[in-house]
Amino acid sequence: MSTKYNQIGINYNQTRKADPYLTEQLVKHLNPKKEGLYLDIGCGTGNYTIALQEKGFQFIGIDPSIEMLQKAQAKNPAMDWKIGSAENTKLPEQSIDGVIGTLTIHHWTNLARAFSELAYILKPDGKIVIFTSTPKQMKGYWLNHYFPQMLKESITQMPSLEAVENAMQLSNLIITKTETYSIKPNLKDQFLYCGKQNPELYFDENIRHGISSFSALANIEEVEKGLTALRKGIDNGKIDEIIKSYENELGDYLYIIGELA
Repeated sequence: MSTKYNQIGINYNQTRKADPYLTEQLVKHLNPKKEGLYLDIGCGTGNYTIALQEKGFQFIGIDPSIEMLQKAQAKNPAMDWKIGSAENTKLPEQSIDGVIGTLTIHHWTNLARAFSELAYILKPDGKIVIFTSTPKQMKGYWLNHYFPQMLKESITQMPSLEAVENAMQLSNLIITKTETYSIKPNLKDQFLYCGKQNPELYFDENIRHGISSFSALANIEEVEKGLTALRKGIDNGKIDEIIKSYENELGDYLYIIGELA
């Protein structure tokens, strides 16, 4: 995974930026204190880590990708950036007041071990806030129509809410709340379903490069075929029917908020 993200890290910051609304939601769910110390696990290039730090909260950023961390370091040299993973943070027991993980959980190699590690470093009253998508939600993306194999592989690597809850329970963690998020038209962070309401975004090679599904899982031929069909669908208006056929009430992404039992 680190090798994959070393490649994705090139030009990653062109399209992946901290979205103000998502940042506010992280603050709401984490409820951090100015005197606390918090962890952004799988921080990537540090977009949300830095955005939260700029709000006056102290954060450590951990990621397995050297390329990503070098970019984070360049943006904010004063912050504490560390090589590591959810399964092995190398942080002391009960040293962290809270943990966030944005669009990273599907890259963890062992959910149970990761949550055990996060529970180990978390203080007794600390919170964990995970921003992710579930397989059920992803099956509702209209991208399935144009890139079926890519979405199938993306969905396969995405842990279900049940799997997350089971892994958390093994480490004496409980889910206290979940909250769905549906893509907003002004989204600044251009991750997988960023083009839900604006399909034209997927024709931007830089945007596709910053999305792991396109840059690491997708077959080039399928992407080209899918983009050709998408262009045709936009031009003849059929895209509207496709999008409508995938409308659902599940939300596009999910906040999972947990704490020690």
